[in-house]
Order: sequence, then structure tokens, then C-alpha cells
Amino acid sequence: MRIISVRNAYGIKVKRCCASCKHKCIETDGTRICAEMMIVVGQKFKCKQWQMSDGLKHAGKSGGVVRDKETKEVVIE
Repeated sequence: MRIISVRNAYGIKVKRCCASCKHKCIETDGTRICAEMMIVVGQKFKCKQWQMSDGLKHAGKSGGVVRDKETKEVVIE
């Protein structure tokens, strides 16, 4: 089975599989469930309902900050 990659709006390459899908749900025991089809799936499972997760849609977008662990204040913008 061949995994296809796609690029998000910021040019970051994302593998098109269950691990990058917005429909994945991970149980406390590590079991991966597809919320769209309601079945247990593996990490590399592919389906036609795949949609990029919100976190990966924004990967590569600037705007992050570095905060001090103890004071929670912004150190670097």
C-alpha cells in the first residue's frame, strides 16, 4: 500500500493517512477509531473520507512564541 503526500497551504508535506486525518480519535489504550466510519483502524489506514487535521492545516504558519516555563511570560516573539 502506497501512502500519498499532500501539501498544506504553507507548503508543509503531510502524509495522507489516518494519523493525519481530522476524523481520528485515539482511546486511552491507544486504539485508533475513525469517528466518520466508527471503526477501529490502523495508523496507515486510508479512506475516501480523509480530511487534513486542523493542526496540520496550520503547520508552517508563523506566529508562535516562546514562553518561560515558570512565569508563562513571552520570552521571544
